[in-house]
Amino acid sequence: MCGRFTLTAEIEALKERFHALFTAREYMKRFNIAPSQMVLAVINDGQQNRMGYMKWGLIPFWAKDPSIGYRMINARSETIHEKPAFRNAFQQRRCLILADSFYEWEKDSGSKKKIPNRILLKTGEPFAMAGLYEKWISPEKEE
Repeated sequence: MCGRFTLTAEIEALKERFHALFTAREYMKRFNIAPSQMVLAVINDGQQNRMGYMKWGLIPFWAKDPSIGYRMINARSETIHEKPAFRNAFQQRRCLILADSFYEWEKDSGSKKKIPNRILLKTGEPFAMAGLYEKWISPEKEE
């Protein structure tokens, strides 16, 4: 699974394609979205699709330290329903992560350099990747 992606589509095109209300203050095109950064996601609140920002990296609700999220950027479909870190979110908190391309890296033959390959739809249209989200409260802020 990708570790970098882009989202350069116009906000109106995203709202139309994903039938979602944009709830964030502003939208900015992004050409190199990386783990731990804010990503545009769509959730359904039971009445409508809402589009807003979430931090890339799942922090399980039971985690004491948010740094675990830096390692939790991908889940394997074969084991997602078994792993404690993903199990609850997989059952109850799914979302769409919006993108219009992603990068996969390959080693350059004869060198240790990695070369990014940008992958996008032939039409260039935005698409969604499956996502999970969690509601995490810092133990220091808990009341």
